[in-house]
Amino acid sequence: MEYGYYPGCSLEGTAKEFDKSLKEVLTKLNCGLKEIEDWSCCGASSAHITSHLLSVALPVRNLLLAEKQGLNDVVAPCAACFSRLLSSQKEMKLDEKTRMKVEDLMEEKFSNGIQIFNLIQLFQKIGLDKIKEAKKVDLGDLKAACYYGCLLVRPAEIVNFDDEEDPKTMEEVVKAAGVQTVDWNYKTECCGASHSIAHTDIVEKLSKKILDDAVSHGADVIIAACPMCHSNLDMRQKNIIKHNPDHKVIPVLYLSQLVGIALGISYKNLGLNLHYINPIPAVENRIKREAVV
Repeated sequence: MEYGYYPGCSLEGTAKEFDKSLKEVLTKLNCGLKEIEDWSCCGASSAHITSHLLSVALPVRNLLLAEKQGLNDVVAPCAACFSRLLSSQKEMKLDEKTRMKVEDLMEEKFSNGIQIFNLIQLFQKIGLDKIKEAKKVDLGDLKAACYYGCLLVRPAEIVNFDDEEDPKTMEEVVKAAGVQTVDWNYKTECCGASHSIAHTDIVEKLSKKILDDAVSHGADVIIAACPMCHSNLDMRQKNIIKHNPDHKVIPVLYLSQLVGIALGISYKNLGLNLHYINPIPAVENRIKREAVV
């Protein structure tokens, strides 16, 4: 199987390990990605503040490119990109005035025929049984807190994916990889998102609450599927320790990295060496046989 691929800006910059681990995992699962040619930023962080028309047009441009390539299914691993692509697609369908303005700007018609899905949905499409069958490393003692953040499941009328308050689909993927999941309280709470630069103090407080709750419920690692969420929860911990010396660190893995570990892919090829909080000791301490390194 081959799927259309919209990596988005983060996966070619601050979240290279997300892109790298996803491609490694899909190779193991005999699936491929066909990247949208000449894709551009979807404007997730700032376009909607600058111009509403721009916030719709930028994602639509990428979907138009996908249509020209004959791509029917497009995976957007970044939760923010996933949200913006879906939101723009729906607005083009429901708001004729906006659709006409965007088509005039793009100088072409938009058929709106692309199916957009996130990383969890990709694994569902591939099949959880396929992950179970390909598993090579026993991670049965590892406990994970699945963190969805704001945009994977909200707004419900746009994403139409899982329960917006108590989602379970990521847990299903994690369990297919042979890992235990914990019930906790902050799986859909906001980490502060793009306020990370302008309001570091707010992001630090929000992230600490999420991290502390995962630790208090017995998690060894937090699993994320969003570059911004991963950045806030991973990178901010060193600063959190400065202000809270008793803070107990917890590593944060991308969902693709966790699946990759279970499939026996090397830590280096999964980009585990690129994290601020080293996740390897937490994995090694729970693994039931010598890890592939």
